[in-house]
Amino acid sequence: MNPSAPGAPAAQPPPYTESTGIHSSAPYPYPYPAPGAGPGPTMKGQQAPPYGMQPGAMGAPPPVAVQAVYVQAPLVFHDRPVQMNCPACQKTILTRLSHTSGALTWLACGGLFLVGCVVGCCLIPFCVDALQDVDHYCPSCNALVGTYRRL
Repeated sequence: MNPSAPGAPAAQPPPYTESTGIHSSAPYPYPYPAPGAGPGPTMKGQQAPPYGMQPGAMGAPPPVAVQAVYVQAPLVFHDRPVQMNCPACQKTILTRLSHTSGALTWLACGGLFLVGCVVGCCLIPFCVDALQDVDHYCPSCNALVGTYRRL
């Protein structure tokens, strides 16, 4: 009988053999079940729930609303203006700087006094911005938003 002739029985593939010696009729993946066959057994022999069930009918918790929280990284103030959002007026600003005498200014003044600058030269650190602390203000609402201390 000619296997390619019409009406001849289809040739069966040889059984599949894995290295473990298990015989099977087809290699992986196994064929899907026929339509209308219904759900098959699950891992422990239990039947899967029917497809027409309402979501939440099996006691599932209701959906939870998720709220996004944005955390602003802590700002580091230096002796130059900083672009930031003002915490008082909520505007995006470039800070206004104000120099005030701090610990480094007084230490420099005392050091110059001990060296011998007693006539008035020991007051020079109070005129040098590089030796003073820096206060950052909002130019819109004049709120103090940060301070940079030299020491």
